[in-house]
Amino acid sequence: METLAERMQTLGIELPEAPDRAGMYVQTKRCGNSLYISGCGPSLKGKPDITGKLGEISIEEGQEAARRCILNALAILQRDLGSLERVKSVVKILTFVASKPDFYNQPKVADGASKLLVDLFGKEIGCPTRSAIGVAVLPGDIPVEIELLVETD
Repeated sequence: METLAERMQTLGIELPEAPDRAGMYVQTKRCGNSLYISGCGPSLKGKPDITGKLGEISIEEGQEAARRCILNALAILQRDLGSLERVKSVVKILTFVASKPDFYNQPKVADGASKLLVDLFGKEIGCPTRSAIGVAVLPGDIPVEIELLVETD
């Protein structure tokens, strides 16, 4: 059976360095077997190279931003858990999408995050419950921010 590290290599997935906090909060908080991960943006190495609102940028760019949000969340999980193999279930993602008032495809943007999780963990473990919410603005003009809830051992 393929390990998670082998699957990541097969898929060409490389985790970035875990992002720094952007304020007075903790990035993870445990409650029993649940681990909550604070909202992550798409910035890599502290730089938001995808900016703007959906409706100005394409759905595909929004999906890539959502994918990068999940990569940052996984980097935090890897750092704090020691191994992503400890993830037993991706319970929920909460996706905030900075959108123009006439943009209504927030769920399609969130699909970028869901697809990465399913590709990595498989449908049973990686397919989360989720919400995709349109918002007026996000920090640093990023288009997407995602919170994550996982069950661990």
